[in-house]
Amino acid sequence: MPLIRLLQNSGFEPELITVMSAAFDQACCQLGLAETEDPLREIVARKIIECAQTSERDQARQCNCVLRSLQD
Repeated sequence: MPLIRLLQNSGFEPELITVMSAAFDQACCQLGLAETEDPLREIVARKIIECAQTSERDQARQCNCVLRSLQD
């Protein structure tokens, strides 16, 4: 999973990583991205991290943050 790989040694607390993982899965599902090494999953993972770095801790808002950023 691209998100877990990117989060290694990231310093995010475990509770936030759980939220980020759920938001990542939710965003990928809404975008129809299969659980493969699709390059778009890497983009989603990076967007989740960017959103979390702004102190966003809500799964739905993290997912929406990603979806909005990909529409721009």
